Amino acid sequence: MGLKMMGNAKTARNGNLIGAVGMTIAILGTIFLHEGEVSTMIYGMIFGAIALGTIIGWFTAKKVQMTKMPELVSMFNGMGGACAALISLIEYTHHQHSGEPATTGTMIAIIAGLVIGSVSFSGSIIAFLKLNGTMNKPVRLPSYNMLNNVFMLGVLLFGAFMVYSGGNMMLAYLLFAAALAYGILFTLPIGGADMPVVISLLNSFTGLAAAFGGFLYGNKVMLTGGILVGSAGTLLTLVMCKAMNRPLSNVIFGAFGAGTAGAAAGSEVKGTTKEASVSDVAVLMNYSKSVVIVPGYGLAVAQAQHVIHELEMLLEERGVSVKYAIHPVAGRMPGHMNVLLAESNVAYEKLVEMDDINPEFPNTDVVLIVGANDVVNPAAKNNPASPIYGMPILEAENAKNIIINKRSMNAGYAGIDNELFYNPKASMFFGDAKKALTELIAELKTMD
Repeated sequence: MGLKMMGNAKTARNGNLIGAVGMTIAILGTIFLHEGEVSTMIYGMIFGAIALGTIIGWFTAKKVQMTKMPELVSMFNGMGGACAALISLIEYTHHQHSGEPATTGTMIAIIAGLVIGSVSFSGSIIAFLKLNGTMNKPVRLPSYNMLNNVFMLGVLLFGAFMVYSGGNMMLAYLLFAAALAYGILFTLPIGGADMPVVISLLNSFTGLAAAFGGFLYGNKVMLTGGILVGSAGTLLTLVMCKAMNRPLSNVIFGAFGAGTAGAAAGSEVKGTTKEASVSDVAVLMNYSKSVVIVPGYGLAVAQAQHVIHELEMLLEERGVSVKYAIHPVAGRMPGHMNVLLAESNVAYEKLVEMDDINPEFPNTDVVLIVGANDVVNPAAKNNPASPIYGMPILEAENAKNIIINKRSMNAGYAGIDNELFYNPKASMFFGDAKKALTELIAELKTMD
């Protein structure tokens, strides 16, 4: 029920709450509806851990800024992978000390949970550091594709050997370390522009690891939850790859967004730009009939979602039609812009997906691009040398007038120049999004 409701923006919040209630019931059922007796001390430890985790999770989620939500999601996902890996280590220790050899099925579940959970944990930590800006450049080892593939094959063969032979604790810890190392090597070369896809893929890994835990314990809820998370994460990953018109293998091995010298050389744009003052933009919007706003990560960084909603309402009071154009991979995670604008009470029906809004651009008087870059770059359509060539974009260049709000002329997350800046119909409206939009609102109000 929760997942179904989360498929619609209007019911997503309630769907999330229903899902949380369902998980609470599942946790309590797991604790109390079991065979055998459990001591009071064990119950105390369980509920103490739950209370501690709840407090940390609650305050972390309450305090996090919307711009840091992708990092939080990545960190939480990594914790899920770590849990799956630790469960496997504990169960492996249990079977080693029990004196009874584990069945092949049990060993497969233990080793698979250990490897996949470890990869998800270390990969998610690297993704967190990349999103946080701590590791803002991809790290390329010599022949990294070959190195990663050989390392992955080695980890898989090591895991198969553990299943076949039974192994020992020293080998189990060595496999754990090797899987952690592969998670780092797997995520390290991937550029920042692909982080939304990587987060989704790692999320599916965590779900798969949890599903193996469900097999291990014969826990249907854990199995079902893991399968749902794994399948949903995989589908979302494929949807985002389709939105970028790139195969998943290219995301993993192509390191899009790396800003390499070759990519930069193939994406240099020559031309002149023109700058618009706040009064120029105000006059243009005041006499427009239709405005489309393209939100991007810069909007989130400036925390300008409430200001842009105020601008929207002001324009609508003057009879201007206002819509928001949402690109599937705008921001730093899937749905980032939708959540950001919903926070400021923007009506859901005003959030228009890329395929639906693109035909409307030729009839749009003004397109206002706030903090978006790569998702409106025409190079994706007309420059085969560009690293984003082939990625579907918001066709903002077809609008009658283009206003681009950015702090500077710096490249976007993909590390390439934007051809749209040099379009004769485009004007640069420089400044912090929140400050610039506030000044724009004030200027519009003087035109009453």
